[in-house]
Amino acid sequence: MQQRHKTVGVKVGKIQVGGGAPVVVQSMTNTDTANIAATAQQCLELAQAGSELVRITVNTLEAAAAVAEIKKRLLDAGCDVPIIGDFHYNGHVLLTKYPDCARALDKFRINPGNVGHGQRRDEQFSTICGVARDNGKPVRIGVNGGSLNQELVMQKMQENTDKDLGKTSEDILNECMVLSALQSTELALECGLRKDQIIISCKVSRPHDLIEIYRDLAQKTDQPLHLGLTEAGMGAKGLVWSAASMGILLEDGIGDTVRVSLTPRPGGDRREEVYAACELLQSLGLRTFAPSVTACPGCGRTTSTTFQELAESIQAHIRHKMPEWKRYYEGVEELKLAVMGCIVNGPGESKAANIGISLPGTGEAPRCPVYIDGQKFKTLEGTYDELSAAFQALLEDYVSTRYHKRETPLPETSSTIASVAGDAHKNALRVLA
Repeated sequence: MQQRHKTVGVKVGKIQVGGGAPVVVQSMTNTDTANIAATAQQCLELAQAGSELVRITVNTLEAAAAVAEIKKRLLDAGCDVPIIGDFHYNGHVLLTKYPDCARALDKFRINPGNVGHGQRRDEQFSTICGVARDNGKPVRIGVNGGSLNQELVMQKMQENTDKDLGKTSEDILNECMVLSALQSTELALECGLRKDQIIISCKVSRPHDLIEIYRDLAQKTDQPLHLGLTEAGMGAKGLVWSAASMGILLEDGIGDTVRVSLTPRPGGDRREEVYAACELLQSLGLRTFAPSVTACPGCGRTTSTTFQELAESIQAHIRHKMPEWKRYYEGVEELKLAVMGCIVNGPGESKAANIGISLPGTGEAPRCPVYIDGQKFKTLEGTYDELSAAFQALLEDYVSTRYHKRETPLPETSSTIASVAGDAHKNALRVLA
């Protein structure tokens, strides 16, 4: 991996973005922000899942009026995750009409393509920056391909024609994305914001465009960069496209904060995008959030579903226990487990993990050797429920005996937040990576 792209550090609430800080995970609620209870609950859930910044939509008078109470409920619940207000079209009105909203938010997101037209664009953009300046808040200048300033695009298209530059329309759009971000940054600085109050993003929906744009942007600014493939899509498509584009940029050393913008299934879990972002950073060795589980994909040798059920059970158990483990034990995020399905790779992968179990494949003896730190520890037998209970007991014992116990436990989370982890355990959330 190349050296990290050097950027200015920007504080968003308690979290530093850029300036050599670890890459930050963020997400966004999909509740109606005017629904205070639902939005506060989802913010809690996203924070518990690992989101270090949470963005909420602020699009109406009712939404703006709700922000301060949402923030209060989060703090009362023991959750100090920074909250970002997402503004389009009317942010200048909402932030001036509701000063409590401006004070409660930890950052404002401004889309330069959606703040107005012509002279009013600069005036309304400046108003938002002025509110941020007066309240000591940072901003993200978030350019989106789907709402790019069309006046700038037409200007560059005409210039391409008049000067016979030979650029493709794709080249021009990508150039305009970067130019819009840089011009808006200059305007924000003119409005009195400091460099350590500005984060930039240029989000598009195609991986190769995202890579090209951010490589260009990284050469032209030292502001922290927020990565995200916008409208990535659902399920496997959204995961693969996001990982393919952001993985390359992160490996290049580009990116200070990330969001995996997954479209949830109807009734789906918003936390899936947080788990995906954490897995992406952990897969590249940039962050460590939770123990990793190596699990066999299955083949004709593994007609039993026991290893699949056990892998899912262990993954859910880890998510359920991590708040408690992290509170009491140092370094538990580094734990590596293996749940394998037959003799081909089972013993080898199990020996390579801190704790591994090799289940029998089709036609193999119904015995399950367990390895701890590379050495065979014992052999388990029994039903799925018995195997699951025995393996979880070994896992609990390993954590309590192999990791240094903190002299002073980290602050305990509220019962509200703890209940969220319980829900994750009961739902047995799918492994995303």
